[in-house]
Amino acid sequence: MVKKERGPGLSTLAVHGGGTDRETDAPVATALHQSVNFIQEISSAEGMRYPRYGNGPNAEVVQRRLAALEGAEGALVLSSGMGATACGLLALLRPGDHLLASSWLYGGTRRLLTEEFATIGIDVTLVDPMESRGWRKRMRKQTRAIFLESPVNPSCRVVDLRPISYLTHESGLALVVDSTFASPVNLRPIEHGADVVIQSATKYLNGHHDVLGGVVYGTAPYIEEVRQKMMVWGQAPDPFACWLLERGLKTLDVRVRRQNDNAMRVARWCADRKEVRRVHYPGLTDHPDHEAARAILDGFGGMLGIELSGGAKMADRFLRRLRIFRHAPSLGGVDSLVSEPRYTSHTHLTSEERARLGVPDGFLRLSIGIEDADDLIADLEQALR
Repeated sequence: MVKKERGPGLSTLAVHGGGTDRETDAPVATALHQSVNFIQEISSAEGMRYPRYGNGPNAEVVQRRLAALEGAEGALVLSSGMGATACGLLALLRPGDHLLASSWLYGGTRRLLTEEFATIGIDVTLVDPMESRGWRKRMRKQTRAIFLESPVNPSCRVVDLRPISYLTHESGLALVVDSTFASPVNLRPIEHGADVVIQSATKYLNGHHDVLGGVVYGTAPYIEEVRQKMMVWGQAPDPFACWLLERGLKTLDVRVRRQNDNAMRVARWCADRKEVRRVHYPGLTDHPDHEAARAILDGFGGMLGIELSGGAKMADRFLRRLRIFRHAPSLGGVDSLVSEPRYTSHTHLTSEERARLGVPDGFLRLSIGIEDADDLIADLEQALR
């Protein structure tokens, strides 16, 4: 039996993936090419560089590295996570097509699918991802793809990709997975049958709260289709954003593993507090998706949700007392953040609608950073007192 050669580990790929220049005098740190114009060969369209086409030097470096991390043929960086979701899906769907999507979605994505897609003739059906045979029952002849998040923002539910991928492969549909909450460190959906992966690069990939971006992964022909959408819709990132993203990726593995450890400690501590009615963290054994999380995740993540016993009023007092955690809407960076979905991603829904999605009043989303876990716990404790 031939022993399979071990490939590079994630930390190595995060630093060197996609190839690095090893020529004498080459800079160790990637050079920033802050230019929108590059000299073109006369009488030829071959090799033309233009950042809006996604082929600037800094974009190409970081795209190769991201593809290596995710285990995809290709990757394309766009100017935001929502831009990646829109262009990624528009490369798959045409007017008259039907999309099946999980009802557990980030608020911005939900609005894109239920409001904007209708205006261009793409029909979307939302499905409870935990309903037995729910996906199959709602398929039509016009269905082209299934779209879902796992883990889910902000409820931290984990959707098992394996049975859904069996269905999509059997039916000839594309399985599209937003794995922003996990990052390639904790989940690589292609390994579990996904065809397309989407992530907000603003979050864990960059990890420092200073870049806006998104990524789409898939086969090389599909990524070329996404590139054409990006060019037309103007969703290409700036060279400096690509440079910052590539720099942030170098520490992705060590950052996320520290955040996994910190979040587990914080979740266990919160679970023992009477002021916390419920903790949403897939690493806890009482989480409804704990077994699915163990099966498909390599780490339980740095995100958790807590429901305070005192509801919305207690949440307001708690937020005002925090000293290390900062009240801000993003996630996945080195700084610990807290946000209240009823005033951010889910503000357009009623209290009853939010509760049905597992985000009742008093629900807070914690993005755990790389600080000392004891200090984070002490901050939560003094704010709860």
